[in-house]
Amino acid sequence: MRYAQRGYLLLLNGMALLAAIMLVWLMVAVVLSVVIRNLGLQPSAWFFLSTEYAMFYLTLLGAPWLVRQKGHVHIELLTAALPLPVLNVLSRGVSIICVVVCGVLAWKGLDLFLLNIERNDYDVRAFFVPKWMLTIVFPLSFTLMAIEFGRFVVGHDILHSGEAGIKE
Repeated sequence: MRYAQRGYLLLLNGMALLAAIMLVWLMVAVVLSVVIRNLGLQPSAWFFLSTEYAMFYLTLLGAPWLVRQKGHVHIELLTAALPLPVLNVLSRGVSIICVVVCGVLAWKGLDLFLLNIERNDYDVRAFFVPKWMLTIVFPLSFTLMAIEFGRFVVGHDILHSGEAGIKE
């Protein structure tokens, strides 16, 4: 069990690291693109394609780690005013909804991934890229997010802290 847990955390952290690397690539690509244009040249088509794919991948690869770290955006005004028992019920209820939504998105993502493989679909712009390479992250990411939200449903920790983020 301990090896499975380590492997799972390694997967989450590895996905987050890949997302961070892609974020750095986005910064570098934008700067290089501006420099190349200012030199009167045209950047390569793969610059645009790689930045589009990076934005897509970094969002989905980083999301499960972000859920684990409670780094998602939520409004704390209501949760800070609730008594602890009510906050506990509300937070677990929100987590259940998140598990269901992520489960549905993972299922539909898997369906899309399998359809792309079956049809042998390609993204045809600057290069021929098999669409399954894009859609593979849907079932992976949303399944891991469902697991992470599930931890807040059944675990000791809850999704919302009940503390307002503003300290006076």
